[in-house]
Order: sequence, then structure tokens, then C-alpha cells
Amino acid sequence: MDILSIIGYVLAFALVIVSIMMGTDPDTGKTTLIVNQLKGFIDYGSLAIVVGGTIGAMLISYPASIFKNIPKHLKIVFMPPKYNPVAYIEQITEFAKEARINGLLALEEKMNSCEDQFMKNALMLVIDSVEPEKIKQVLETELDYLEDRHSQAQGFYMKMAEFAPAFGMAGTLIGLINLLANMSDADALAANMAVALVTTFYGVIMANLMGKPVANKLKKRHEEEMLCKVIISEGVQSIQDGDNPQFIEEKLMRLLPSKTGQKKGGKDKEK
Repeated sequence: MDILSIIGYVLAFALVIVSIMMGTDPDTGKTTLIVNQLKGFIDYGSLAIVVGGTIGAMLISYPASIFKNIPKHLKIVFMPPKYNPVAYIEQITEFAKEARINGLLALEEKMNSCEDQFMKNALMLVIDSVEPEKIKQVLETELDYLEDRHSQAQGFYMKMAEFAPAFGMAGTLIGLINLLANMSDADALAANMAVALVTTFYGVIMANLMGKPVANKLKKRHEEEMLCKVIISEGVQSIQDGDNPQFIEEKLMRLLPSKTGQKKGGKDKEK
């Protein structure tokens, strides 16, 4: 469970709601929370324009397959898979030691302990004595496909963040047009002014609390996964080349962010 994402959403919505409710008590003159002020920010017409318009535009822009993956995307945001690059490096180093002592075919038994399907596939290519250049090509193709698939998911939510404010502006224009057309009707004047302003508010909230945060979180998850996949790709190719296990470990450690690498190095020194 990603506690920070949950805290972020709760904090953001809570502060917005509290800000809306803050007002001055007419009797005491002090700042207080006025629940009735929330009513001014609830307008079903505005909600229909922004949410309905955004959903419609998204349906036009993207295939059904990406909509089916929305639950999966949200699960990645709130319950992300854990990627531990150091653990992958340690596992690859063990495989390298096994291959150096007992040969590449000995990896077939060890491979069954792998939970990562990408690593299993890569090791199987090595065990099957596929040419190094072809292995590199296969792994790079798979990584490119992963990059494209993840980029499409990130782009989906960024596009949502673009459409929502645009429909908020459309709602504002609708409200202003109706307002100017009914200047003599005081009730219609107030209602149209509410639509004009609240739709912009809805668009901004939808873009900045739904679209952009999800896209950014998916991008971060993608970077974590890609780092591990690159470690696997480089490590398996080094195993096939017969590189020294210690050299492979040091080579892969250089792929890690500096703090992670320093942490690993510090642990080794303590041992």
C-alpha cells in the first residue's frame, strides 16, 4: 500500500473543502467553518459538462483496451509492486557464480526460483545457446514494447489533465452566454454565474488531483521497473559472455542511483 498517495489525496481534498467552508461568522466576526458554503460549489450541470465532456473526449481519443486497464493503473498507484534493484543484482551475481562453476546449463534448475518472467525468459535464451546479438535484440525489443505500453498509459492521464480544464472553460463560456442572454432575470443571473465559475473549478480539480498525479506516479513506477529490467538484461548478457561474477556485480551497481549504490557498498564494508 502506498501510504503517501493516500495521504496526498486525503490532504489535498481536505484542504480544498476546508478552504471552501472558511468564512466569517456574522455574529462574532471571527473566522469559522460554514458548511452551507459548500452548496455554492455543487452544481450538477457544471459536473456534467466537465466530467461528461472529458470522458467523451477520452473515448474518442483512446481504444477500449486502455479503459479496461484503468483498475490496473489505479492498483499500481495505490498498491504498487515492489522493485528492489539490489536484490536483482544479488540474484544475478549468484547465477553468474553458478554458471562459472557448473556451466550455463546449470542455470536451468536455478531459473525456477525466479519470480520475474522477464528474467526467466532472458535466462532461457542463454541456456538455449541463442547467439548474443539475438539475445540483445530480443531483450531490447521487449523493453521497447514495455516503454511504449507504459508511455501510452501515462499519456492517457496527461490527456485527461488537458481535456478537463478545457471543458471547464467551455462550461464557463456556456454560463457567461446564458448570463448575458438573461440579464433581466435575477435568479437566472445567479445560476448562470455559478455555472460559469464552478465548471472552471471542477476542471482544475480534475486535472490536478486526478489526471496529473496518476500520470506522474505511473511514470515513477515505470522508471523503477525499467531499472530492474535493464539490470536483468545487462546481467544476463554478461553471464553469457562469461564475465567474472564480481565484475558483473560492480558493473550492475553502477546502474543504480548514487544513494542506493552507496548504501549497498556500505553494507558490504560492514560485513
